[in-house]
Amino acid sequence: MKKYNLKNIDCANCAAKIESDLSKMEEVKFVSVNFANSSITIDTENLDLVKSKIDEIEPGASIEEIKSNVISKSELMESRNEIIKILLVAMLLSIGFLFSDFLENTPYQIGRYIIFITAYLISGYKVLLQALKNITKGRVFDENFLMSIATLGAIAINELPEAVAVMFFYVVGEFFQDISVNRSRRSIKSLLEIKPEFANVIKDGTSSKVSPEEVLIGDLLLVKPGEKIPLDGEIVEGETFVDTAALTGESKPVKVKEKEAVLAGMINQTNLIKVRVTRSFNESSISKILDLVENAANKKANTEKFITKFAGYYTPFVVFSSLLIAVLPPLLFTSQTFEEWIYRALVVLVISCPCALVISIPLGYFGGVGGASRKGILVKGSNYLDALTEIKAVVFDKTGTLTKGKFSVSQIKTVNGFSEEQLLEYAAYAEKNSNHPIAEAIKIKYNKSIDELRIKSFEDISGFGIKAIIDEDEILVGNDKLLHKEKIEHTDCEFNATVANIVVNKKLAGYILITDSLKDDSKEAIKNLHESKISTYMLTGDNHSTASFIANELGIDKYYAELLPEEKVDHLEKILAQYKQKGKVAFVGDGINDSPVLARADVGIAMGALGSQAAIETADVVLMNDSPNKIFEAIEVSKKTRRIVWQNIIFALTVKGVFIILGTIGIAGMWEAVFGDMGVAIIAILNATRVLK
Repeated sequence: MKKYNLKNIDCANCAAKIESDLSKMEEVKFVSVNFANSSITIDTENLDLVKSKIDEIEPGASIEEIKSNVISKSELMESRNEIIKILLVAMLLSIGFLFSDFLENTPYQIGRYIIFITAYLISGYKVLLQALKNITKGRVFDENFLMSIATLGAIAINELPEAVAVMFFYVVGEFFQDISVNRSRRSIKSLLEIKPEFANVIKDGTSSKVSPEEVLIGDLLLVKPGEKIPLDGEIVEGETFVDTAALTGESKPVKVKEKEAVLAGMINQTNLIKVRVTRSFNESSISKILDLVENAANKKANTEKFITKFAGYYTPFVVFSSLLIAVLPPLLFTSQTFEEWIYRALVVLVISCPCALVISIPLGYFGGVGGASRKGILVKGSNYLDALTEIKAVVFDKTGTLTKGKFSVSQIKTVNGFSEEQLLEYAAYAEKNSNHPIAEAIKIKYNKSIDELRIKSFEDISGFGIKAIIDEDEILVGNDKLLHKEKIEHTDCEFNATVANIVVNKKLAGYILITDSLKDDSKEAIKNLHESKISTYMLTGDNHSTASFIANELGIDKYYAELLPEEKVDHLEKILAQYKQKGKVAFVGDGINDSPVLARADVGIAMGALGSQAAIETADVVLMNDSPNKIFEAIEVSKKTRRIVWQNIIFALTVKGVFIILGTIGIAGMWEAVFGDMGVAIIAILNATRVLK
């Protein structure tokens, strides 16, 4: 699958037609045309055939490799030529109006026709030519056809000045419409300019600039103040403040030091640092953002799909309705003239063009995805943006989602004659091969080198803990469920903290209490969701006592504790069934064991900074700064997007409906028709761009 720029497509209907026809080709496995950013994503083994088909569907249209977002010289030249053409036609039209009455009824009346016809052909030759090409290919009903029929009909009934004016203002409207759309595209594409351009790789004591794509995992990078960090990595020397706005939407500087992770796209603000690369560029955070933002439009909202389908039926209906308006009244009533009703039918044709809908709606959704990414919220498609508006319940994982996931040992309690040193040593050795945050906390507390030769075996018992053979001793480290599973005698079961029980040769040696603090905005997130009448749940593998403490502290509506990964899915199924008729359910998590639940939820939301790659890949929405309150912000952005989309739908249909009625009864003429078409389209496009802010 590859993405290309789609050239010479200025009509959303044409874009939809290309997507529809290409999808029917046997050689095409997948295709998605994104009119909002002039691109096409396609999976095919025969690109030449696809190119030929695109030119056949839309003569002059083509695809090319994606290059820089900078405006090309050819685009600037094209805009300049269009402006010259508009000025020339405006001059001819003005001369025609000034001398029209003077020339009419004189031997020089032919001069009047020459002026107006010349102006008409200069302004409308592209429209007429495109309409003719489409007709020869069996595609009659589009805006080029509507405008051609309307203006040629006006000329036929001797409404020459109005015919030229309508074509002229249609072309002017198209020009300003293109400017509005291109401005929106550039605004959205500016989000993608966060890509680092180079990396300073240190080899043999010297640094050299290379492309980020050429850097290997394990390479050492030099990042100077003011430079973008080119790849994900860990600081090995120095400390500094970084600007994370490109990733998280938050411009507040963050301090980072040795052994801490930094992500591609962050800007080093103060001091020189050296970074050891931990992920290749294609796997880096910035690469994921670029991919998600660029490809989000491939997953289209139902409203987009409906409007595309609606336009296919709407235009033929308008043409046949206009035909009836032109012929029925004169046939039924002898007092009515064909000339009058043909004129009214032509007015209706001009008004009825569906441009405002088929352009502004995809642009609105694309802007919504772009606006969310500016806030550090990556939505993988406009369909998920729509789904967020219907959220009625949010289900949270606990560790790393509502809490910081940074554990520290708070207490060591021994029993049966074991010492604290023994307990900590057994636990550290048993957890040596585990990457779980609890294991990391224990190893940090132990703070001694571990002789791996002493570890004879290691087994991770999912949802319970660890089993290991250290020297000749069998060591168990895990939760209360592990003690019950292994039938280990114990008295304490409930703790207001995460507990790691240590068992040596089937005998309880004691336990280690590990604490984790709440994220700074967890309370605010729950409060905002409740104010929006959204219910909250928490699913955790932790003990009931800890879960109860966290749930009460945050005000979560309901929690379920001591759950295995598969039990989380079972509980989510029950919640989904409960809200089946009410709305959608989102699940928020960060760990690899959350992937099944993220996939099952109506909307899966992953924490992007600390979250596992599996969780991020599975999720529909990714929060780049791991802030729970971003969930509320994501829902607000989605509601704003839908609100603007429906404003455009209602505005366009209402204005067009009113003008169609006025045109049919003879109140609105060609001048009003121009506003009913291009005026509405431009206003709707400008309204759609508000979602970016």
